[in-house]
Amino acid sequence: MSDSNPPAVRTGRPPRTSKAEILAAARRLIDRDGWEKLTIRRLAAEAGVGTMTLYHHVRDREDLLVQLLNQHVEDLPRPQLPAVPRDRIVAAALAMRDALAAWPWAADVVTTDGFVARLSDGALWMVEAIVAGAADAGCAPERSVDVFRHLWYYTVGEVLVRARSTRTPFTGPFTAAGTPHLAAIGDAWPRLAARDIYPEGLRAFVDSLLA
Repeated sequence: MSDSNPPAVRTGRPPRTSKAEILAAARRLIDRDGWEKLTIRRLAAEAGVGTMTLYHHVRDREDLLVQLLNQHVEDLPRPQLPAVPRDRIVAAALAMRDALAAWPWAADVVTTDGFVARLSDGALWMVEAIVAGAADAGCAPERSVDVFRHLWYYTVGEVLVRARSTRTPFTGPFTAAGTPHLAAIGDAWPRLAARDIYPEGLRAFVDSLLA
């Protein structure tokens, strides 16, 4: 007869996990496989828990992505915002662009006008800085919201176009008959298009919105 003890059988409640552990597992999945392949089932396997355990912390995949975005923005260092309203708006918009550029998939998640209501207080500082800057520049509340929305559309477009351009290489050339000016630019187009002109356009845009 063997003297070895039989393996213990785990009983009771299934293992629990925290929201921080879930978000960390989700970030690992996104970094490894891309956000398009993030699912609740795959996340449960990555975190080593059952799918029902995840639903104690996230409602669905979209809610999970919004929580990840909130955490991402909250963890970023905040720049020292200038006192001049116009410069404060520019600084906040640049920070917003950089935050999204680090995670381009996040721009896909928040491309609705109602996304602001889903952000945490810690992630709303960029929106607050732009709206407050517009108000301090003399804009009425409605106009302050318009200023933010214009800059938001401009910023999201910048981020999404640049992220997707890396997957769609320039195929040229342009034809001299139909597009002579483009043909003159020719193969220089990819180099010219790759330049970061967002800050230049942003400053001009803010000046025109506040005029």
